[in-house]
Amino acid sequence: MASSIAAPPSRLRQGAGSRGAWARGAWSDVTVLGVLRGVATVMLAAFIFFACFAFSDTSPYDLVAIPTILLWLCLGIRIKRGILPMVVLLLLYVGAIVVGLMPYLDEALPVAWTIQLAYLAVTGAFFAMVFSDETTSRVELALKAYTASCLFSAVLGILGYFGVIGREGLFMVYGRAAGTFKDPNVFGSFLTLAALYLMHGLFAGTSRRPVLSLAGLVVLMAAIFLSFSRGSWGGSLVAIAVMVVAIYRTSPSGALRRRIVVLTAMALCTGVLAIGALFLVGDTAETFAKRAAVTQDYDEGETGRFGNQLRGLNMLVEAPLGLGPLRWRNTFALEPHNSYLGSFANGGWLGGAVFIGLVLATGFVGFRLMSRASPYRRHAQIVWPALLMFFVQAVQIDIEKWRHVYMMLGMVWALEAARLTWLAGGGDDHAATADRPR
Repeated sequence: MASSIAAPPSRLRQGAGSRGAWARGAWSDVTVLGVLRGVATVMLAAFIFFACFAFSDTSPYDLVAIPTILLWLCLGIRIKRGILPMVVLLLLYVGAIVVGLMPYLDEALPVAWTIQLAYLAVTGAFFAMVFSDETTSRVELALKAYTASCLFSAVLGILGYFGVIGREGLFMVYGRAAGTFKDPNVFGSFLTLAALYLMHGLFAGTSRRPVLSLAGLVVLMAAIFLSFSRGSWGGSLVAIAVMVVAIYRTSPSGALRRRIVVLTAMALCTGVLAIGALFLVGDTAETFAKRAAVTQDYDEGETGRFGNQLRGLNMLVEAPLGLGPLRWRNTFALEPHNSYLGSFANGGWLGGAVFIGLVLATGFVGFRLMSRASPYRRHAQIVWPALLMFFVQAVQIDIEKWRHVYMMLGMVWALEAARLTWLAGGGDDHAATADRPR
């Protein structure tokens, strides 16, 4: 009986060998997958860091984009229910632009512009897909990479402004700090998200290296000021105010609220003193006086920015399909400098309505994320105010081709998708379980 139950030693050895071979194969598969995930993570961080290189329409950001997106797709990222509204709205928006492009397919510039817009929409969907899994760790990585990118550009902008390195057109444009951007307005606004990230850590007391965070924040705020961008100044103040109010309202203790009030007062005083010190350097005070005016020469008059916008409204009412991509400039010799108006001009009534719908839907999601308890509220209080700033700025500048806006857009919707998964009892983040509604 025993001999009929026991397996022959040779078979046992054979079975053990088979199990060993399977284990080695499985371990090899796990190792390869781990390496690929590591490479993908590094490429994602590089992708985000390279966003600061904006000297031209193409940059290292775009060179890294395609392999990064393809690698992550191979690793199995997917479209979750929470990001579907954003994806659908982006598809409709690009589709409306393509329809407006149809009569002008023989013109290279509108075709190239539309292709670039479609590519940026793809990156927005990609970011939403990536950040909707392992959300806390991936968003934190992205914000660190973005902050490093901003500090790199800010330092170059400050040094360029004071003439330490570079020349006019390189790190400084029109006597204003521009860093690694060709437009000081884009440069100043680009830095705001990183400033909010460092500031949130200081206000909430979660920064591991507060001295370094404070030093980095000073550099970023100085660079924003030296960009002499009215939109960046005003937008940054709005974003900071929204974030501080959100932190204050959701703070669990009176001590933390008092800390926020004290730090806000100290920051205001320090900012005033720092600006006063900068006024003593070179022609900073003169440049500030010129740029601080509510309007500039190119804004005023019938053929100025605002006059063109008023005249263009009458044209758009009679053009359901719009004027076509980049056709506004053919009539007014300038861009609309208003993304809401530009969306109607480029994509007709559908394009304009979808763009406004995307802004409103993202606003609803963003404010809800900031106010409701979840593991994702902290990051929402950083990212959404920064994106809100761009939506506000869109009234006076064209933001639809700014790469980092699509990253923030995808990030906000990814936080919402992760929150919905968390509410349903799933997800990868298990922090703040006590905050789950009961």
